[in-house]
Amino acid sequence: MDTKTILDNLTGPGAPFEMVEEEVRGVPMRVLADRPRSLGELVERSRDHDGKEFIVSGERRIRFDDHRAAVADIAAALESGYGIGPGDRVALFGANSPEWILSFWAIVSLGAVAVGMNGWWAAEEAEYALGDSDPKLLIGDRKRLARIQGRSFPFPVLEMESQVQDFVTGKDAALPRAEVDEDDPACILYTSGTTGRPKGAVLSHRAVIACVGLQTLNGAAMFLASGATSPPGPTCTLLTTPLFHVSGLLTGAVMMLATGAKIVLHEGRFDPVEIMRLIEREKVTSWGAMSTMAHRVVNDPRFAEFDLSSLRNLGSGGAPMSRELQRQIREALPAVRDMMAIGYGLTECGGIATINVGAEFERHPDSVGRPMPGVEVEVRDASGRPLPEGEEGEIHVRSPLLMSEYWRNPEATREAILPGRWLKTGDIGRFEAGRLYINSRARDLILRGGENIYPIEIEQALEASPLIAEAAVLGVDHPELGQEVMAVIVPEAGAAPTEEVLREWLTGRIAPFKIPSRWCFRKTPLPRNATGKVMKGLLLDEAPNPLLDE
Repeated sequence: MDTKTILDNLTGPGAPFEMVEEEVRGVPMRVLADRPRSLGELVERSRDHDGKEFIVSGERRIRFDDHRAAVADIAAALESGYGIGPGDRVALFGANSPEWILSFWAIVSLGAVAVGMNGWWAAEEAEYALGDSDPKLLIGDRKRLARIQGRSFPFPVLEMESQVQDFVTGKDAALPRAEVDEDDPACILYTSGTTGRPKGAVLSHRAVIACVGLQTLNGAAMFLASGATSPPGPTCTLLTTPLFHVSGLLTGAVMMLATGAKIVLHEGRFDPVEIMRLIEREKVTSWGAMSTMAHRVVNDPRFAEFDLSSLRNLGSGGAPMSRELQRQIREALPAVRDMMAIGYGLTECGGIATINVGAEFERHPDSVGRPMPGVEVEVRDASGRPLPEGEEGEIHVRSPLLMSEYWRNPEATREAILPGRWLKTGDIGRFEAGRLYINSRARDLILRGGENIYPIEIEQALEASPLIAEAAVLGVDHPELGQEVMAVIVPEAGAAPTEEVLREWLTGRIAPFKIPSRWCFRKTPLPRNATGKVMKGLLLDEAPNPLLDE
């Protein structure tokens, strides 16, 4: 039976994933009929999984019932001690940890809004996001709070490792029962923008729950399409994607709670040997690996020392996966062949719009797949006219997963969300036989190891230096990261800046992963077109190829 027929059977009237048409913000859309109406309901429903492990982090093991009790304790402390209630923003600034997850669920259970701050941000970037989101409370881990130490904020600050842990008293507090509408905001996730400053994408309870529901539906369809005769065993997911990313939060902390699966957190700097050790020890079945992570694991010299046979699902997104890497993964991990996947999505569209998985991915390795059920995708020309298959244009997405708005940025919201609730992604692609192909990202976007980097932010930081007259930043190919950051510098007359001096200048002004790893110095002005825009294609042609083995 083909996948389309399976999906039709799963989503038809009376089926387990029945889909119906309802109005979402005034626009008719297909939605799952049987769904929770708030994230707080998901916490309540997790009682179905009591006794099973939910979070594994180092030596810590937290069961679903322990998690729910801790969430209730933290929520009670936030409500009574800090007045947190519906609509209040609470910022989370930390690396992946049980306290991050516990705090998130406590916040949304109160009807408050969790603000996910990028844990890689430098102090200035963090300070900007805090000013923009205007939280009532900041919860951060020790390392991140040290970055902003000495700065004054008009809200209290809690440390995850000590104060949040102390809230868990075991006194069997009741879960909050906040009155929440489906379209109320649940979280704000910051995404880079062409203005050089991050924008806060507001995701509603509806959007987050729709993401979980559609991915669960897709998993059921893929299982049936595989021809398996017995249900798969327990799911254990290794989470290496940051929780402040839409994929880490929605497919990690939220989806695993909703489906009764176990999360294994990897802490600290990525280490392929430690990753393989965790997969073997915890019998990990699913891993949402970015391309660069998968590359490092399957090419590690100690790969053969570990038993990774439990791994049956491997997904990727955020950066292209080369055909060669696909081949290496299937050869090294044959058990993932049927469920190896790549998807396309943005924070603004709730994390996922299309997916390509299993045999379909193997047959069409350059495609990001077909639209998910309930997700509409169009490729349009510059005038907004939908284009036929095969023609290249800008990708537009509409679904219940779509962000509500950019936080306190109506102008950017109007530019991104068109009439009819269509998201203008800025990405260029085409359809072929119903499958989406990404021809390029938004013209300036750099995808470095799954991280989105917009050059203008780096250019502005560089041009603030008295040594620099002009700067242009662009992405160049990298065999492991997908792309790396390259800066083209025109020094001020009489100045002779070096790479070391400019790296030092940028340190503390932008996050470390945004600092260029390749540099090109030129004596002539940057080439510009009639409107004054730098023609970066010419710069790339003039720049030395960083991949040449000289």
